Amino acid sequence: MADRSYPMTAEGKKKLEEELENLKKVKRPEVINRIKIARSFGDLSENSEYTSAKDEQSVVESRISQIIEMLQYANVIDADDVAHDEVSIGKKVTVQEDGEEPDVYTIVGAAESDPDSGKISNDSPIAKALLGKHTGDVVTVETPVGSYEVTVKAVEVA
Repeated sequence: MADRSYPMTAEGKKKLEEELENLKKVKRPEVINRIKIARSFGDLSENSEYTSAKDEQSVVESRISQIIEMLQYANVIDADDVAHDEVSIGKKVTVQEDGEEPDVYTIVGAAESDPDSGKISNDSPIAKALLGKHTGDVVTVETPVGSYEVTVKAVEVA
């Protein structure tokens, strides 16, 4: 059986709850209305508006189900419960590869990752390597294209 635990920060859980609320109260009714309007156009076999609305309804309902499951099995990690210099979900970590500029990442649950804003999933290769490490540790990061070493320069609550 698959691991049904979804580690996340309290902020990530709140965002999922807000997204679920929006999907149920705004998006779902909009799509249902689009389906009603498209039905009024007649023959459904050649009705692209109807097909499009039904496809969107499927996407919305799938996302609602996904969020409900994630919230049901949410494992909210409180970064304050972990040693101040230990890397965990909810912590901002500064790492540096020899001769390179430092990189700063916030480690979050997979559901809330956003690499463009520096939020990386706890399932990513670098996060997996860093979790449980402390300031000053040298860590080997294994990636599909090889490995490299980084030094943990700083750890702080995000």
